Amino acid sequence: MKIISVDTGNNQYDILIGSELLVKTGVKLKELGFSGKTVIITDMTVNELYGQVLESSLSGAGFETVVFTLEPGEKQKTLANAGRLFTHLSETLADRKTPVLAFGGGVIGDLAGFVAANFMRGLPLIQVPTTLLAQTDSSIGGKVAVDHGKLKNMVGAFYQPGLVISDVSLLKTLSPELLSDGLAEVIKYGVICNGNFFEYLEKNIARIKGFEKAVLEYIVYKSAAIKAGIVAQDEKDNGLRNILNFGHTVGHAIETVSNFTIGHGRAVGLGMLAAGQLSHKLGMFSPNDLARLKKIIGQAGLPVTLPDFKIELILQAMQHDKKVTGGKVRFILAAGIGEAVISDGVSLSLVEQVLSDWNEKT
Repeated sequence: MKIISVDTGNNQYDILIGSELLVKTGVKLKELGFSGKTVIITDMTVNELYGQVLESSLSGAGFETVVFTLEPGEKQKTLANAGRLFTHLSETLADRKTPVLAFGGGVIGDLAGFVAANFMRGLPLIQVPTTLLAQTDSSIGGKVAVDHGKLKNMVGAFYQPGLVISDVSLLKTLSPELLSDGLAEVIKYGVICNGNFFEYLEKNIARIKGFEKAVLEYIVYKSAAIKAGIVAQDEKDNGLRNILNFGHTVGHAIETVSNFTIGHGRAVGLGMLAAGQLSHKLGMFSPNDLARLKKIIGQAGLPVTLPDFKIELILQAMQHDKKVTGGKVRFILAAGIGEAVISDGVSLSLVEQVLSDWNEKT
């Protein structure tokens, strides 16, 4: 087992990474001083696969456990569902010492985290991510939120977990599509700050897609360590942490325009290609770097062609993004593989040109 300690100054917690960790969850909660009641928020797919394992671990450690399940999918991340969960927590007599376990992928982590952050002004949050995307990205750093209308993650908070338990053995039941979704965020870390890690991914992409446990554990550890290091320096997303949004400006817009029928990782992969092309047009990203980025995104099983959406709808969605400041859309660009640049100087006309040219070529 590998342990990454996150210290934001205001909050401290550990990320545990390894195989067969789910069965140790109850013991780990006892070590943190918890006792009595626990609440699991999960989706039906995860609950069917692993719910009994987690419940047995908790009951074996003396916990009384209540489980709330939802349908899987982004459309569950609503204020209405948060309200229902608030009601359930009240009915089960949860109190401020009752830990909430977010047991699932990014959707469950965001929704359960939002609920934990707001019920009684804050319940302890334990992230137990079950997808590659959640283990490498969304469970770390304390961003919790729900979607509002057609806008992604527009209502939320910064609320750090008390512990993250990433059991990589759970990844074996992921579909190839969900594995690819997670790889988008993993690739992102290589582009924004670690060229050696990007090269490792290029050399080992087949082993990753083959679900080799040792390789999966390494990329989860490396990705989590990169994100934890950035979050420790900028917990509230006021500066450096912005670089984690590489690919997300156009990516979130694509998700919105698709009415969330395109998965987050797939949208981010397209967003990274858009950011790469913008960086190239601005003279920061070489043709070779752009080709490498496109190649690995394709090898990861992610799309490299833009869906046939109206460009103006993507541009409109971008202007509602949380990264808009003073009327300007903030872009994260790449000055090469391993180096990110934060820019408020990308014009919408240039974005329109890139997206329009992309459609014509594909």
